[in-house]
Amino acid sequence: METKLWYVDNPVNKEGIYPQIVDAAKKLQLGQVVAFPTETVYGLGANAFSDEAVQRIFQAKGRPSDNPLIVHIAKEHQLVELVENIPVDAKKLMEAFWPGPLTIILKSKENVSKFVTAGLSSVGVRMPDHPVALALIEASELPIAAPSANTSGKPSPTSAKHVFEDLNGRIAGIVDGGSTGVGVESTVIDCTQEVFTILRPGSITPEMIRKIISNVEIDPATINETKAPKSPGMKYKHYAPNAEMHLVQGSIGFINKLIHKNQLDGRRVGVLTTEENKSQYNAEVVLACGKRNELETVAASLYDCIRQFNEQNVDIIYCETFPYEGIGIAIMNRLWKACGHSVITE
Repeated sequence: METKLWYVDNPVNKEGIYPQIVDAAKKLQLGQVVAFPTETVYGLGANAFSDEAVQRIFQAKGRPSDNPLIVHIAKEHQLVELVENIPVDAKKLMEAFWPGPLTIILKSKENVSKFVTAGLSSVGVRMPDHPVALALIEASELPIAAPSANTSGKPSPTSAKHVFEDLNGRIAGIVDGGSTGVGVESTVIDCTQEVFTILRPGSITPEMIRKIISNVEIDPATINETKAPKSPGMKYKHYAPNAEMHLVQGSIGFINKLIHKNQLDGRRVGVLTTEENKSQYNAEVVLACGKRNELETVAASLYDCIRQFNEQNVDIIYCETFPYEGIGIAIMNRLWKACGHSVITE
């Protein structure tokens, strides 16, 4: 399959629709799969009402079919087509954070593809805060089911280049709207029970949500393999580099000892750190993932850094830990999964 590339300025011209977006939207209407940028990561989109179209997402990604997908909309009226009812507190969250990186799980209508819901009675929906994504969804006149546009298990893509590396020849096209901003996937909150539950942390933090509603808690286990996941990213290994990767709770000196030990064994070592500590390590590849005192910069660069380790052909990666607060919760969630839950403590 030939994968077409459409280049679109960001922001798109509000006065008119780009022919590239119209072309990409037609592919979606024909049941094809198209990658597009959002403010979080690039998504891999298909018609959320079509079983056949959504199955093409799973085929392209190599994604397990028991992992639900998030549906992206451009207008609130599209939500009524997807869900049974909207609780008052869910409406408050939409008013506060849409468009934006917040996915809200609600009771699903039967017209939503069973491959989107993974057989559950609920569906996750969000309105992305990206002009290219919104223009594409509007032009297609469809709600678009879209997980991250990467090979399943690999780091999520924050540029069209990342998507092309993973999925060239496997999807109909890629809308290139430049690099994404947030860098980690949306916060996911389950609004189907009396007490709302945050299932996946993101840049919309628990503190931000609690300023809007009070009946919310955080799921203590971001991975639960004993039951079907209600949110993407709650099952299977995610965001992983090719090399073995470990989170390290310890000092710079301790990490340098781990580096030296591996170098004596002939291994090429990588370290994921921040600008503040980059010069302190003796590894072959040391990548600074933003600034420790500005965790938003770490989130924005995280997946790109993990992909760079693949290009550098390292054998093992050691990663610093980050404060478990604000967007740091989302960063640690993604790193924990990327490391396959491997944590080394000094």
